[in-house]
Amino acid sequence: MPNIFENGLERREANFQPLTPLSFLDRAARIFPERLAVIHGKQRLTYADFHEGVAVMASALAKAGIGKADTVAALLPNIPLMLTLHYAVPRTGGVLNTINTRLDAATIRFILEHGEAKIVFVDTEFSQLLAEALVGMDAPPRVIEHRDGEWAEAPAARFSQSDATFAAAGDAAALFKRPDDEWDAIALNYTSGTTGNPKGVVYSHRGASLMCFANTLATDLGKHPVYLWTLPMFHCNGWCFPWTISAVAGTHVCLRHVRAEPIFEAIAEHKVTHLCGAPIVMSALLGAKDNEKRGFSHRVRFITAAAPPPEAVLAAMKGAGFEVVHVYGLTEVYGPAVVNEWKSEWDNLPEAERAPRMARQGVNYPGLEDLAVLDPETMQPVPADGQSLGEVMFRGNLVMKGYLKNPSATEEAFAGGWFHSGDLAVMHGDGYIQLKDRSKDIIISGGENISSIEVEDVLYKHPSVQMAAVVARPDAKWGEHPCAFIEIKSGQSLSIEEISSFCRSRLAGFKMPRTFVFGELPKTSTGKIQKFILRERARAL
Repeated sequence: MPNIFENGLERREANFQPLTPLSFLDRAARIFPERLAVIHGKQRLTYADFHEGVAVMASALAKAGIGKADTVAALLPNIPLMLTLHYAVPRTGGVLNTINTRLDAATIRFILEHGEAKIVFVDTEFSQLLAEALVGMDAPPRVIEHRDGEWAEAPAARFSQSDATFAAAGDAAALFKRPDDEWDAIALNYTSGTTGNPKGVVYSHRGASLMCFANTLATDLGKHPVYLWTLPMFHCNGWCFPWTISAVAGTHVCLRHVRAEPIFEAIAEHKVTHLCGAPIVMSALLGAKDNEKRGFSHRVRFITAAAPPPEAVLAAMKGAGFEVVHVYGLTEVYGPAVVNEWKSEWDNLPEAERAPRMARQGVNYPGLEDLAVLDPETMQPVPADGQSLGEVMFRGNLVMKGYLKNPSATEEAFAGGWFHSGDLAVMHGDGYIQLKDRSKDIIISGGENISSIEVEDVLYKHPSVQMAAVVARPDAKWGEHPCAFIEIKSGQSLSIEEISSFCRSRLAGFKMPRTFVFGELPKTSTGKIQKFILRERARAL
């Protein structure tokens, strides 16, 4: 039989438009033009101002030759320019690549070359780092330097063109054009590689747009929130909050450096309602000195990822005026895609029953169609008994397009019709998942992913190292840090100072092992290092 709902009911311009988060800013500027959009030091931008600045920058980028599928990189802190680029670059059809400012020059060079960046925006705080990264590049990108007058410590400019002079060529009357296809790339984010070079995760306009709605629901943003930027915008595009906040006509409060005193000042002065960050930000707030704190009477929602906060930390945060929301995700799923959806009836449970529920990562985000714990060999669900281990897998619109120029890694990640996270977990009877281990031994320190294999590769380059293994050691400040176990070659010697100096010259600071242990490594009968034993030793140190 013919389908009566097909004939004459086709997609057309009047009833179908490609999804994109860029439209949120246009709507906010049209409906709330005088509403405060951005706060940065003494700078204030209304939505009308913000929208105009985006149009000007997008026009300048287009005149500079940026068009569809061209990459524009950014090595910037959480400042208004970073927000502007989240809209201006994709308005041209280009793809924004925000780069982790904590990386070393060699890794930044790889990212710029692999992503084929045509332009890179850099803040003077990181100009020297970029200059080192550009050394030896065959086709270096054009550099546009941001010189922030609000930052007194900014060194002298190192590049010839500033963002102000670059934007001067733009036209405020430039019109917003939706992407040709919602599947077009909007952003490129690089993961911490597990076997050397990082992989380029590609986001689509469709996924980013849906993530904004998901964020709004999962974090209870409401209308006109005041959002404090403690989460780096270079990390998964700030979990898509640069676009999300415009969807609800909220206010961005930019923060160049994440420190307790300015966080408390911003909360008290601007009535901040939401902020995101790693557990280290909570530690900074709870460990602040009395002269760094400012009192506030309203509740602030703190969305945190990584390891679930201990009961004592949650209680301390609540006492300090914060409501903590625990989420979990990966770069490949636009940031958080799992939330510990707390149920009010759990508040009255005894601590012995309440605390285990707090330790769970939770359930799928609104907008993520499927979340499962599967046996990676059979692709069947593990029993929902809270004991059987499986791999966390995702499926839906909040999953990346794939890895840039890496079809084999993309196919492997999507094997069996699911995205394989590499994280091991159990499924509880109520449908909540709980992580138990990381199958690829990724260490999360201060919210940053560190590959144990990458650190081990550096250790093995030292002539006195026979064998090396790196595992996570619990850290009260950073959540966990790399702990290096080293077996020294017979007849040779090695000091902590020597190996520490060796690593420091070859690794980014946050990837440095903070603990070194010398001695014979535990091995299986076939010579494989038994990392599970080393993890226990690290926890006992």
